[in-house]
Amino acid sequence: MDFIWIIFFLMMMQPALKKQLLDASRQRWIAKMEAEHNSRVILLVHRQETMSFLGFPVFRFIDIHDSEEILRAIHMTDPDVPIELILHTPGGLVLAATQIAKAIKMHPGKVTVFVPHFAMSGGTLISLAADEIVMAEHAVLGPVDPQLGQTAAASVLAAVSQKEPKDIDDQTLIQADMAKKAIRQVHQTVLDLLEGTMEQKKAEELAKTLSEGRWTHDYGISYEKAKELGLKVSKEIPEEIFQLMALFPQPVQRQPGVEYIPRPRKSNS
Repeated sequence: MDFIWIIFFLMMMQPALKKQLLDASRQRWIAKMEAEHNSRVILLVHRQETMSFLGFPVFRFIDIHDSEEILRAIHMTDPDVPIELILHTPGGLVLAATQIAKAIKMHPGKVTVFVPHFAMSGGTLISLAADEIVMAEHAVLGPVDPQLGQTAAASVLAAVSQKEPKDIDDQTLIQADMAKKAIRQVHQTVLDLLEGTMEQKKAEELAKTLSEGRWTHDYGISYEKAKELGLKVSKEIPEEIFQLMALFPQPVQRQPGVEYIPRPRKSNS
């Protein structure tokens, strides 16, 4: 009977032990990369999770907690230390993504964003602030057009434009006003992030393309398309990035979306 209880206890502890081993392995990889590159390595990785009780899928996204953690990591990094940010996210809150993007933009050292698989919506907004975007061959970015709930702001304006004002209810008119403001705000944010990286005319064109709702929100912008749009991208992504991503299996229990070694990162010079 004691043997059965021991087996049962070990089975119960296996998920927790496995998670601890994965956490330790990721920390070792991060430490190894930081030592080799003399940089601060930050991961923003979101996986789909499954609730243990009902089994409904729960999608992680960029939230205020993520922005707080990344801002803290940047604050703990010396100005001349490069930052390497690995993104794997479907996007999230515009406020949180904008905070991260502006903090990256203000960092004096070089900031490189690595996209091994996808960085959509808010992930793309963050990428625009980097000095360089390194994408895997089949990785994608996405449009940054704002969404009002489940509806694209641009689609709300398109629907309203098909009718006379007298035929539109007040709630829809309010949504249309919010949609105009949201698009204008995101357009200006993109322009601010692109300042100093390309000519003003090209930046205006790119900001309009990404924020006006030209494509559906899940449209994948490939490396070739990103280069065509004028983004500063390359596709020489290190193999170690994929090895690190392999340590982020689809989780059963919730895990942090942002990871880094929580200590000040000083320059070696």
